[in-house]
Order: sequence, then C-alpha cells, then structure tokens
Amino acid sequence: MHLINYIAPDARIGKDVRIWNFVYVGSGSVIGDSVQIGSLSHIDYGVRIGRGTKIEGLVYIPPLSRIGKDVFIGPSVVLTNDPYPPSKRLVGVTIRDNAVICARAVIKAGIKIGEGSVVAMGSVVTRDVPRRRVVMGTPAKVVYTKKEYDRKRNSWISQKF
Repeated sequence: MHLINYIAPDARIGKDVRIWNFVYVGSGSVIGDSVQIGSLSHIDYGVRIGRGTKIEGLVYIPPLSRIGKDVFIGPSVVLTNDPYPPSKRLVGVTIRDNAVICARAVIKAGIKIGEGSVVAMGSVVTRDVPRRRVVMGTPAKVVYTKKEYDRKRNSWISQKF
C-alpha cells in the first residue's frame, strides 16, 4: 500500500521531522526541527510550529496558528479559527512553549495558551490560559498550578503496579 501525505511546495520542514501517514501541511507553513506529526493530522496554511513539538494523530491546526517549542498536542485536538462561523475573518490560536494540550480538547479561535500550561482532556477553552496553569472542563477553568500538576504527575509515574 502506498501511503500519501500532502506537503505544500512552499512549506518549510526542519531537520529530523517525522510525519506519519495521511498528513496535510498547508502553504506557507513552517515546521521546526525534531517535530513529530501523527497520522491524519491537518496543519493548515501559514502555521508556525516550534522545534521539539509532538502532535498526535487526528489533530486539526487551523490557518495562522502559532505553536511554540516543545509543545505536546494529544490525539483528536481541534483548534478553531473562526469565532463567528462562517465568516471571512480568521484568527489562529497561539500555544506558547512547553504547553500540553490533552486529547480531544477544543480551543476557540484567537485564544492564547500560556507557556508551560496544561489543557486537560476533553476541555473546551473559551478564554486565554495564563502561563503555568492547568485548566479543565467545559468551559475550561483554572484548577491548579503547573507545580501541582507536576507533583501529581511525578507521584503517578513513581507508583508501583
């Protein structure tokens, strides 16, 4: 079986980038070094993705979005680009360095996710997320700091099963 990706001729792809099956990368997009893009993901036109970012499968990144360095975007995440569809005025989402966007989160057009923040799985983000905060729910609300998240994560990792 021949697997097909579409990468626009004017897209710039960095070194050591891994692009899995059936991925679309639109015109004018710039993908930094050491980025991973999972199967069936759609990176639209004019997107910028920083080095070391990992994007799981079935992710939609709309036009004009900005993704920082070392970001993790879980499976089936949807970023939106039109706050009042259908309109002709689009705006991307901005995700700052070291943020984590968990599975099936939805982020409203024009939202900014702060550096080191975490968006919990299934959350719907309708407001900007401050740096180093964890949000969850529909609509997403701040539930604790990144320091508390790291403590919980480390406790989980160190558990013996």
